[in-house]
Amino acid sequence: MSSPTNFNYHSDRMLIGAVLIGDIIIATLTFLLFCRHMPGICHDDAIRQTITVSIMLYFACTYRNGVVLHRRRASTHLIVMRVMSNMFKFTILNILVFTIGDFWHMAPAKYLLCILTMTVLISIYRVLVRRIVVAWRRKPNHVHNVVIVGSSENAVELYKEVMETVTLGYNVNGYFDDERNPLFPEKATYLGQPEDVLEYLKKHPEVHEVYCCLPSKRSAEILPIIHYCMQNFLHFFSMPNVRNYVHHRMHFTMFGNVACMSLYNEPLSRVENRFIKRAFDIIVSLIFLCTLFPFILLLVGIVTKITMPGPIFFRQKRTGLDGKDFYCLKFRSMKVNKDADTVQATLNDPRKTKWGNIMRKTNLDEMPQFINVLLGQMSIVGPRPHMVKQTNDYSKIIDYYMVRHLIKPGITGWSQVTGFRGETKEIYQMEGRVRGDIWYMEHWTIWLDIYIMYKTVANVVQGDKNAY
Repeated sequence: MSSPTNFNYHSDRMLIGAVLIGDIIIATLTFLLFCRHMPGICHDDAIRQTITVSIMLYFACTYRNGVVLHRRRASTHLIVMRVMSNMFKFTILNILVFTIGDFWHMAPAKYLLCILTMTVLISIYRVLVRRIVVAWRRKPNHVHNVVIVGSSENAVELYKEVMETVTLGYNVNGYFDDERNPLFPEKATYLGQPEDVLEYLKKHPEVHEVYCCLPSKRSAEILPIIHYCMQNFLHFFSMPNVRNYVHHRMHFTMFGNVACMSLYNEPLSRVENRFIKRAFDIIVSLIFLCTLFPFILLLVGIVTKITMPGPIFFRQKRTGLDGKDFYCLKFRSMKVNKDADTVQATLNDPRKTKWGNIMRKTNLDEMPQFINVLLGQMSIVGPRPHMVKQTNDYSKIIDYYMVRHLIKPGITGWSQVTGFRGETKEIYQMEGRVRGDIWYMEHWTIWLDIYIMYKTVANVVQGDKNAY
């Protein structure tokens, strides 16, 4: 189970605020440095006005989720990707506001170079801050001591998370329960029964936080612990025990004063993210369809007509967003056959032609799907759409299979560039593909889409053994 702060409760808003102030200082100095090379073009008042507006716009783009370096296991890659996402949104908003408001701004080429320089410098700055935070948390006098009350599966999982991740800056003193729990590691200290908690806390003022996973029916034991924590500056956390029926990371949210937990975190459930992704899809697909696609269509059409009878295009019903079927377009790479909608392509499939093999290895057969993207049935990046028969079959075998349809299917996807492209002979291969699709759904950013597009092209150039 996870929360918005990923258990790192003592990384408070002060750290995030300090990071954003550092960002602003770096960005402002970079901007002024670029302005120094343009003497006589603008006045100091115009520069000050531009900087002031830009600072407000940057805070607007970053105040909610613009900083991740304080989170548990925040990798360098994640930190840099978040900086790039922030700068992308900031740049778009900046251009719109400056154009509408008729503010002074740099020439487009110089402005782009300035933004790229800011992105690099802010990324370096944040990575360095992350290393300082990790080193600070590892010091013994900065460690937060924790006790656990109750020993459900959630409590055991929490113990492992805290003790195995030193960057969190936590230490578990031990746990309380009616009796010792063999599920805890041997090194976990059994501190006694729940009624002993208050006496222990009085004797150990070094404890900072109490995590309680006792069931609500034991409220008579829980309430005195809560009252003690409130009176003695201890943080109390209640841990709902859902591990006995949900073995999946969960996400905390609030509806007014009501606490709820959802199974999945979906960035694309937010309107602004769907707008960004859809705008990107429309722009890229329009550019491709108006430039390269006519030449590809001409080439494929001529060679297909010469090498095999039948239509150039192949339309197949596949499962799309929210489980709704749509017709997916492809260049036909097989002879016309009755099994096209039920049997998956194999390595030495006799239905394929030599020209069809070439198209499949180079992804040429997928190019008409940019039409599906423009029509809004697909996205450039997303889970690959499966045949309706596959959906019907695998949804009965894999419990979480249909989750992949919460977002639009794509021409390429995370699973396809991480080893799960092509034929799925065994059930574990489809399970791996679905896990990758769900991971993409939970971690979507526009920069991840661009990275997947790059990896797709790179795999075509290098050759993909699963492309057939």
